[in-house]
Amino acid sequence: MASVRRAVMSRLDFRGTGAVGGTLSSASTRPGLGLACAVCPLAHRGVYHGLATPRRLVHACAAVSSSTDQQQQQDAEKVQLVLRTSDESEDLLKIRHSSSHILAQAVQNLFPNAQVTIGPWTDMGFYYDFDLEEPFTDADLKKIRKEMIRIIKKRLPMWEEEVSVEEARGRIEENSEPYKLEILDSILERDPSASITIWHTGERGDKDHWWDLCGGPHVENTGKINPKGLALENVSGAYWRGDENRQMLQRVYGTAWETSEELQAYKKMKQEAKKRDHRKLGAQLNLFSIQQEGAGGGLVFWHPKGAMVRNQIEEHWRGVHLASGYDLVYTPHIANIDLWKTSGHLDFYGENMFQGIKIDEDEYQLRPMNCPFHVMMYKNQPHSYRELPLRWAELGTVYRYERSGALHGLFRVRGFTQDDAHIFCLPSQVTDEIEGVLNLTENLLSAYGFTEYEINLSTRPEKYVGSDEIWEMSESALKEALSRKGWDYIVDDGGGAFYGPKIDVKIKDAIGRKWQCSTIQVDFNLPERFDMEYVDEENNRPRPIMIHRAIFGSVERFMGVIIESYAGLFPLWLAPTQARIVCVNDSVNEYAKECLDLFKSYGLRVDMAGGESLGKLVRNAEVQKIPLVFVVGNNEVETRTLSVRSRHQGDLGAMGAEDIARAMNQAVVEKSKY
Repeated sequence: MASVRRAVMSRLDFRGTGAVGGTLSSASTRPGLGLACAVCPLAHRGVYHGLATPRRLVHACAAVSSSTDQQQQQDAEKVQLVLRTSDESEDLLKIRHSSSHILAQAVQNLFPNAQVTIGPWTDMGFYYDFDLEEPFTDADLKKIRKEMIRIIKKRLPMWEEEVSVEEARGRIEENSEPYKLEILDSILERDPSASITIWHTGERGDKDHWWDLCGGPHVENTGKINPKGLALENVSGAYWRGDENRQMLQRVYGTAWETSEELQAYKKMKQEAKKRDHRKLGAQLNLFSIQQEGAGGGLVFWHPKGAMVRNQIEEHWRGVHLASGYDLVYTPHIANIDLWKTSGHLDFYGENMFQGIKIDEDEYQLRPMNCPFHVMMYKNQPHSYRELPLRWAELGTVYRYERSGALHGLFRVRGFTQDDAHIFCLPSQVTDEIEGVLNLTENLLSAYGFTEYEINLSTRPEKYVGSDEIWEMSESALKEALSRKGWDYIVDDGGGAFYGPKIDVKIKDAIGRKWQCSTIQVDFNLPERFDMEYVDEENNRPRPIMIHRAIFGSVERFMGVIIESYAGLFPLWLAPTQARIVCVNDSVNEYAKECLDLFKSYGLRVDMAGGESLGKLVRNAEVQKIPLVFVVGNNEVETRTLSVRSRHQGDLGAMGAEDIARAMNQAVVEKSKY
């Protein structure tokens, strides 16, 4: 019996693959890398099985079921397709930008009353916004694509012309394009001496000649675009300039690739992303809701299951921070408006803040950020250099105004919780503190399977506060910390905030999408505004260095990301219900309840179900994406075992409840995949 149990235990490995350290990549040092796409030979692995080399996604073009090992081997050896983003391929950027011009030209050929606005490239495609009374239909999109292919096949030259402001204005007015006129005026408002360029498709005088106010770049001629790699995807509404008080336009989205194989792989990736939509899964799994009608948009209601997942995330966050030398703090949700005047938020961020609240004779404001509260706590008493660094962390809920049209599930809301922390330190401590934050970032994110990051370092802009010396010291400290980690990074020269340089970390999810996640920001502004100081060894009172940092960014947005990355299949340690005991008949209920009590004594989240057919009970658990199902029948009662079925590993045979509980508990402690 003991040998049988050991054999079962070897199969019942709930730990799976433990968390590993991050793999960093840099677009600046690895040109031409992108999202890799390969046929997966094993259907049970799903359409999107995992990640390959840095900045690449192993994406199965289809879930392939093979009857022979030879066929599986052939599938495994198929050449990978690389789905590159526009910033990873200049050729694709030009193809996509040129496709947006050809789209606009085709629309105006077919719908002469359509007025054009803007048409940029995107990460993996392009769009153009049109002002047209009649809405585009699916049939219209087919006609437009057909007209685009006609233009492409004519191999029309695409060429640039620099013109004077007066010439540009005259041509735009002649074409009766008010939106283009507004774009021209906005360019000149930003820079009165700006060069004005027009990009042409076709030669002047040709019936297929078309032009647009544009800065480029574009392909040499329309024939450089492969019609088999081109698709128009959908139409949506978009306010002009993002202002809901302006004209509602029609935005036509498209995508363009160098080959038809890339286009097909991209379409399958889009289908997978649609299946993983956190709004759909959130409703299906009863995780959260947004009560648009009763409570208003952008406000998240966490249901018991979603709250359980969130609680696991927050408890993990607290534990990691306490172990890393942080102190936890709590601060109010509102403050007197004078605080926001002093911090500068009212002047620089007022349009994103809700209206004030009158209390007695004073005006109070819902907080859009947590930073000033931590500063006020710092100023509550004098500090010596011997006390520094101070590391204060808070899961602080903030409130920011967002237009209704900008709201999007958990990704764009009006009330959200930042995993905020502020470090107050000496100039000599900055490098060590930044390195500590990078280590903590890797520790936290890798627990959720995020082990590939893109790092951006943003440096001093033209207008800034603080001395040149403090900027140079801070930038050097950020670079040195990244160097110690051995992480590659992309320099965004001049892209820092006016009050300090920063590091941004983008994570890559299970299907290769990048998400802006962590930010580490040095701040010279708030210490000056609030007259912060400490007493140094010579009894002087210099300003401390303040470092802002958030690892998840916001708990809500991070929750949306992991729902989609996991496709709702949370690992054992995160799952709201970790296992379900399924009773074949009522006579086994007493034993099942005994097992249930045992699991609960271990702190495991296990429930019990019965009263229906075994097939239906197992199916219900699968629909609810419960990681483990324990079947109890008469045989299990006699042998004092449970038949174990794993969502990830299939049927694992029978074993005792105590052994299962220990294995589950170990997997939870190790934060492993399953």
